[in-house]
Amino acid sequence: MARLRSRREVVRVYVCSCFGVTEQQVKQHAEDGACTPRQIASACKAGTDCGSCVRRIQAILGRGACPRRELADQGQPVLTDLADAA
Repeated sequence: MARLRSRREVVRVYVCSCFGVTEQQVKQHAEDGACTPRQIASACKAGTDCGSCVRRIQAILGRGACPRRELADQGQPVLTDLADAA
């Protein structure tokens, strides 16, 4: 018999098993301005080891509008916090 999940349980769908990055984390980085797989990699390392998750990351990014896509298209920095930390 299937067990119902309580509201406290969080379903974690891993996008990047190399670094343990979940789909929710990728979506959060996208909301914070990461519009490309490379920017996601800068934010959380997803896609930088074996690379098998890059297509999945692309699919996640392709589902929603990136709030800072226009800046990225113009070649302007969109993740200033990460650039400062580097």
